[in-house]
Amino acid sequence: MTTADAFRDVYGTDPDGTWAAPGRVNLIGEHTDYNDGFVMPFALPQTTIASVARRDDGLLRLHSAQAEGSVVEVLPDGEPAQGWAAYPAGVVWALRDAGHAIGGADIHYDSTVPTGAGLSSSAALEVVTALALNDLYGLGLERWRLARLCQRAENVYVGAPTGIMDQTASACCTAGHALHLDTRDLSQRQIPFDLAARGLRLLVVDTQVKHAHSEGEYGKRRRGCEAAAAALGVDALRDIAYDGLDDALGRLDDEEQQRLVRHIVTEDERVERVVALLEADDVRAIGPVLTEGHASLRDDFRVSCPELDLVVSTANDRPRRRRLRRQDRRHRHRRLRRRRFRRAPGLLGRSLPRSTAPALRPAPGPSPAPWRPAQRMGRQRRWPRAYALRTVVNCNRKTHG
Repeated sequence: MTTADAFRDVYGTDPDGTWAAPGRVNLIGEHTDYNDGFVMPFALPQTTIASVARRDDGLLRLHSAQAEGSVVEVLPDGEPAQGWAAYPAGVVWALRDAGHAIGGADIHYDSTVPTGAGLSSSAALEVVTALALNDLYGLGLERWRLARLCQRAENVYVGAPTGIMDQTASACCTAGHALHLDTRDLSQRQIPFDLAARGLRLLVVDTQVKHAHSEGEYGKRRRGCEAAAAALGVDALRDIAYDGLDDALGRLDDEEQQRLVRHIVTEDERVERVVALLEADDVRAIGPVLTEGHASLRDDFRVSCPELDLVVSTANDRPRRRRLRRQDRRHRHRRLRRRRFRRAPGLLGRSLPRSTAPALRPAPGPSPAPWRPAQRMGRQRRWPRAYALRTVVNCNRKTHG
C-alpha cells in the first residue's frame, strides 16, 4: 500500500500530492552547528513520506503509520500538540508566525527513518511538512529558509535546543555528495562522496541506544559551550582559532568548559581536513580523522556510550576483521558442501558425494574398527569435517595420528 492509498483509507479522499525528506548521517562535525562551526552531513536512503491535502478552515489533522492512535487534530488557536505531532504542528506555527498565509492540511506520514537513532527522524518529519506546505500554498521559499523555519519550530514550539544542521541536511543534501555547511552564514558546498564508485560501502550501525534532543544532557552541553564562549569573550566557540586553542584553554578555570572547547575547536579543524581529503579524491584517508572525532566525542564531549565505543573499536580492529572474514568464508564453503553432499547412512554419519556413496557401502564380513579422533599431546584433537571426509574416502591414505 502506498502512502497515498493509506491517506485515502484514513481521510476518505485523495491527497493533493506526496512529498519526501531523508534522514541524515553526519560524516564529521559533531555538536559544532550550535557553535557556529562547520558540519558535513549527507542524506540517507531512508525517508519520511507525507501525503497531504490542503484545507481552508485552518484545521491541521495529522496521522502517522508509525504512531499508535487515531488522527491528531490541532486547532489554530488551540492547545499545542504533544508527542510526535508537535514537530509538524510546530512547522505550521513557524510559517504562520513568519507571516505566511497557511490554512490547514490533512497529512498522513510514513517513514523508514528510525526514531531515536541519531538519524534526524524529527528533522525529516519537519522538512517534509515544510516542503509540502511550501508547494501547496505557493510560498516560493528556498530550501535553506525552510530549514531555518523548521529549526525554529523545534527550538521554540517543541522545546529542543537543536542547531541548524539536521534540518538543512534533510532539505539540501544531494545524492552522491556530502554537504559542507558553514552554520554561521549557511553557505554550502556539495563535496563528492560516492563510496560505491571507489569500491567502498557505508555501514550505518544501530547500537539500539535511544536518545532525544529534548532530554537534559543535550541542553546541558549547549549551555556549557555558550558559557565557555562568554568566558573567552567571543560570540561562539567557532571564533577560537585552532592555533590559539592552548591559549584559550589556559584562560578557562572550569575543567568541563575546557573539554567542551577542545572538542569544538578540534572538530572544526577535522571537518576542514576531511573536505581537503575528499576534494583530493583520497576517500580512504578520512578514516583516521573520523576515529579522532569519535575519541574527542568520547573523552572531551562525553556523549559516547559503551555500545558505540564497541562498534568503533571493532571497525578499527584489523586482525579481528580478518578473522571475521575468514570465518565467513569457511561458513560459506561449508554451506556449499552441504548442498553438494548427501547423507550416507552407516558410514560415520558423514555427508558423502553421490558418486562415491555406493562404492563405500560396508562389505560382508567383520565390521572394521570405528574411526576415532587422533590423540595428540594428551588431548583429543577434533579434525575438521572436510578433512575427516577426505581421510575416509581416500582408502590409500594413512590414518591420522
